[in-house]
Amino acid sequence: MKLTPDWLHQLETPFLLIDEARYQRNIDRLYQRVTNLGSVVRPHLKTLRSVAAASYLLKDHEHPATVSTLAEAEGFAAAGYRNLLYAVGIAPHKLPRVARLMQQGVDLHILLDTPEQAQAVTEFARQHDVIFSVFIEIDCDGHRGGIPPESEVLLQIAQQLEGKGAVVRGLLAHAGESYNCRSEEAIRAAARNECDAIHLAARRVRETGIACPILSIGATPTAHYAEELEGISEVRAGVFTTFDLVMHNVGVCQKQDIALSVVSTVIGHNAEKNWVFVDAGWMAMSRDRGTAAGPVDYGYGLVCDMQGNPLDVCLNTTNQEHGIIALPAGSSLSVQDFPVGSRVRILPNHACATAAMHQQYQVLQAEDDQPLSWSRIIGW
Repeated sequence: MKLTPDWLHQLETPFLLIDEARYQRNIDRLYQRVTNLGSVVRPHLKTLRSVAAASYLLKDHEHPATVSTLAEAEGFAAAGYRNLLYAVGIAPHKLPRVARLMQQGVDLHILLDTPEQAQAVTEFARQHDVIFSVFIEIDCDGHRGGIPPESEVLLQIAQQLEGKGAVVRGLLAHAGESYNCRSEEAIRAAARNECDAIHLAARRVRETGIACPILSIGATPTAHYAEELEGISEVRAGVFTTFDLVMHNVGVCQKQDIALSVVSTVIGHNAEKNWVFVDAGWMAMSRDRGTAAGPVDYGYGLVCDMQGNPLDVCLNTTNQEHGIIALPAGSSLSVQDFPVGSRVRILPNHACATAAMHQQYQVLQAEDDQPLSWSRIIGW
């Protein structure tokens, strides 16, 4: 395959590009690691939300997967996938959609962390003669939702659900604070804490006679640095497939591991200010500034050449449909290095947010120089 197939220079820009070789390598890296530790990856499909992309992650239709919207659950169910965890706290009005998927033979698990949600689940179950599979969220690091593992509310909710129109299928923990870690040891500590919290919660729930068989943990940083997964049924991670600049700042990946970029065309210059204008604005890159608080601020993305090699300049400013690459003083690059009509690839701060701006992705295949297109599931 040529370094840059002709189609990369012919498709309308901006477009989102997946490097298949990097994508597959990232998947293999985590799957092998988790398997060696005796657990299973339940991949979170929220980054790309694509049936075609998921085929690299799910070995068969029974392979466990995680989704972040019911639209995803419906899309993957239509493609034949049957073991789906909807890993966002359930809103009572969404229970009819959950029930419809269950009636289609989908083993769809829902997530909750309040007595009010539990009450809504049991009331709907009683009225409609269904039995829901429920995961209870455990707060392992003071981040976002979940119940502290030592809380009496945990036992209250478990007993409120079990045998009353629901089965407590498992507990779920997400070490969201690991995204703020800046050293390998800090990530390892977050991973240990994640496991310790869910083990404590499981012991307390099981002591009440509720089996609670599945212990589900995971965040991309902790999934890559956990050292001990004994008793952990599954590990969830999502952005590990493509990685991004936030994960690079955390220390989980190298720049050359990032498998997602936005291809953009140079549309002009301001030579006096050393600015290069491109046709990718925040509508193509998203407004996510996730690296702003990190060790390196990459603006709205890191600029690469069309082979994917970083040029060590950033997309500094974005408007709706155009962006500005401000070449820093002392840079070896000048605006003449970016001729009008030439193209660049821009690595994103947050792959999930950037992917959400595109309804289709173009795939640079490892063994074929023909274009391949993946469609995204949209909506909620």
